[in-house]
Amino acid sequence: MRLDQVTIIVPTKNEAKNIAAFLKSIPLTVELIVVDASDDETPQIISALRSKQTRVIRDQSNIARARQIGGERAETPWLLFTDADVLFSRDYFDKLSTHPIGDVLYGPKLSLDDHARYYRFIARAQHLSDRLGIPAASGSNLLISRAAFQRSGGFDLRLSCNEDSEIAWRIKRLGLRVAFAPGLVVYARDHRRLQRGTLRKTVHSIARCSLLYFNLMPDRCRSRDWGYWSEHHSTDSSNSGSQ
Repeated sequence: MRLDQVTIIVPTKNEAKNIAAFLKSIPLTVELIVVDASDDETPQIISALRSKQTRVIRDQSNIARARQIGGERAETPWLLFTDADVLFSRDYFDKLSTHPIGDVLYGPKLSLDDHARYYRFIARAQHLSDRLGIPAASGSNLLISRAAFQRSGGFDLRLSCNEDSEIAWRIKRLGLRVAFAPGLVVYARDHRRLQRGTLRKTVHSIARCSLLYFNLMPDRCRSRDWGYWSEHHSTDSSNSGSQ
């Protein structure tokens, strides 16, 4: 895969503290689409640091809609969905350019500082889930072919979280190839949700994902986040760049 075939898509809302580091971790030659709902300096920082190969789309949307907007505006064969509070590993794009490609690739999110053990645990769980045939995709590190994105209809716009796992399940059920790529690593920089309790975060994810996977979640509950974004520094139920 050539890097000029990839567009990075990132939703942002008040990510002024994170966006500079994020931008420095991605190649200047890769197309970037930012779907921004900020009322801080995030768009100005993006403009100052990355004026080329970058589009900033201002839109007040929930996380699923923001990702959808970016996916629809991208023109490349591959869409790399991520979040503004991560860093791409230094060899990420070198590995991506030589990685075997199916229809969807998703990699782990690790940590270079706090909660490193927890993130490693989640990565091992992703690997195990993949081997069992159930994708455990993260919107921080999710590569989808344009063809698969269009065939699936894109993200479920009713969801305020877990939209990343849900789209991967639907694509796999179409008979397309969805694979975990343990060597394609991003690093989390913001751990505030985990600081509120790793057990709380884990139980929340397992409960919601189980209901969604088995199609047991009532439609009226899909738009509710069950406290996922509450008290988070830069997010609410309307938008986020952090998963």
